[in-house]
Amino acid sequence: MTNHDDDSERGGISRRHALECMIWAGTGVLWTMSGGVPVSLNLLGAAQAAEAMTTGFTFLQISDSHIGFDKAANPHAIDTLKEAMGKIQALPQKPAFMIHTGDITHLSKAAQFDNAAEIIGGAGFDVHYVPGEHDVIDDDNGKAYLDRYGKGTKGAGWYSFEQNGVHFVGLVNVVNLKAGGLGNLGPEQLAWLADDLKAVSASTPIVVFAHIPLWAIYPEWGWGTDDAAQALSLLKGFGSVTVLNGHIHQIMQKVEGNVTFHTARSTAFPQPAPGTAASPGPMTVPAGQLRGLLGTSSVAVKQGGQELAIIDSTLA
Repeated sequence: MTNHDDDSERGGISRRHALECMIWAGTGVLWTMSGGVPVSLNLLGAAQAAEAMTTGFTFLQISDSHIGFDKAANPHAIDTLKEAMGKIQALPQKPAFMIHTGDITHLSKAAQFDNAAEIIGGAGFDVHYVPGEHDVIDDDNGKAYLDRYGKGTKGAGWYSFEQNGVHFVGLVNVVNLKAGGLGNLGPEQLAWLADDLKAVSASTPIVVFAHIPLWAIYPEWGWGTDDAAQALSLLKGFGSVTVLNGHIHQIMQKVEGNVTFHTARSTAFPQPAPGTAASPGPMTVPAGQLRGLLGTSSVAVKQGGQELAIIDSTLA
């Protein structure tokens, strides 16, 4: 469980702490941002929840597909990705686009990239990718990823784009990993980020997505980014910043000032909660529980506002 320095305790448990526990329980809570604090739309009423979903646009986060993984934790990772894509295609409100927060493949093999492209691309959505560390272990240190997804990007594949008044930034923190596997952005990318944000007004909502979390979830397992503080300092002047990550294969959320951090489930296999096992890695659970620990995240952006609502859905 993550501690929040800015939580106010009432009756022994803060409201934010209670909401966080709801996420941990996998209850699929619908969130909106209000004054920088996440609020369950269910608490705001059905009308407001519906407005957040219909007056703007939605995009969908998928992460950690690990195509090629076939161990005991999920011998059929390709099938659970197909299930996830089927659920996305069946959504009553189609997302404007998708983001994939890395580990598309398990071993950066050409056939694994091909299979992922066929399954994910077959859904017909525009997809914005960033690589995970499993996508850059080919013999040419990431060339296989960049050949497929690097067009129009900088460096190891970082870039930004605009969508309906929201500025999206895709960062790469899986190259030149630091001790213990901590992510790394590097001075070239940080300089690019500083320049990229110069043209963005302070009132523009910012969505940053990268593979490894930009907050120190559990550095002992490499679940954090060594130089994230430098990137976050560049984002202090913006009213609403949402940071979306994968890598840890489970939902965690933290609010710190103007920034909401959110990590997504994998479509391949779960990992243990921080510090509850000897090391991170695929966690084998009873077959009947697996799909309840895999899933995707949908994010709704209200037109003309800064509220972002996040819906986490499982494959169960």
